[in-house]
Amino acid sequence: MSLLITGATGTIGSLVVQGLAQHGADVKALVRQPGKTLWPAGVTEAVADLTDVPSMRQTLQGVRTLFLLNAVTPDEVTQALQTLNLAREAGIQRIVYLSVIHADRFTDVPHFTGKHTVERMIDTLDLPATVLRPAYFMQNDQQVQAVIEGYGVYPMPIGAAGIAMVDTRDLADVAVAELLRRDRAPAPLPRVTLDVVGPEPLTGEAAARVWSEALQRPIAYAGDDLLAFEAQLATQMPGWMAYDMRLMMARIQQHGMQPAAGGVQRLESLLGRPLRRYDAMVREQVAGSR
Repeated sequence: MSLLITGATGTIGSLVVQGLAQHGADVKALVRQPGKTLWPAGVTEAVADLTDVPSMRQTLQGVRTLFLLNAVTPDEVTQALQTLNLAREAGIQRIVYLSVIHADRFTDVPHFTGKHTVERMIDTLDLPATVLRPAYFMQNDQQVQAVIEGYGVYPMPIGAAGIAMVDTRDLADVAVAELLRRDRAPAPLPRVTLDVVGPEPLTGEAAARVWSEALQRPIAYAGDDLLAFEAQLATQMPGWMAYDMRLMMARIQQHGMQPAAGGVQRLESLLGRPLRRYDAMVREQVAGSR
């Protein structure tokens, strides 16, 4: 029996595949097109598409544990609900689902509400699953490093409420730990929901200071202009997605992204080590670009 990893070629999925392989797990990496990725030893490809029922039905046969990660797309909810239903049909009783923090609170943000719909299915059908709810990824800021260095501004309008950014490597390690815990258990385990965050809340001003220290020159926070943020994103992605991201950022400005009390300690206990810090990630990125 194997562990099936969806989203296996993406940022998080690829790290999860690597982590499981390092533990000697029998991993199936879901891909739409075969032969494009060099996988670690012990990993095999499973060719299927989350939107194609016959291919997913076949792929889920013989799977013991499922990691469900699906991208932000117009049919994201359909993909997730369909996959979970097919997993139930296949008798899979060990699931880890990648949601998002505050999925139940940011109700006007399409992809947040979509993920909360999937969480409701998991809850109402009492599926034996771990729901991971990550905050904003630290590594998102790698995409604006050239802007920071070239123009001297931190452009992400994250506001002043504070977000506990998570390092994607920590998120992947938490996912691996939960997948192995469920996979190795002799019987299905109770449902669990985990907010996956970093060790400290950051504001836009604080993030700019971190970049200032790493670059050894002043970096200013560009401010909270969401119209400009959406317009810039729309040059790089479909308009519907840029608007979705704007709505998300508006909620971040209003409410922040922080876990409940004890959330950081719970994660560090699970991992057996401290969570990675934003300033360490930034120094790593600056050193790597020189």
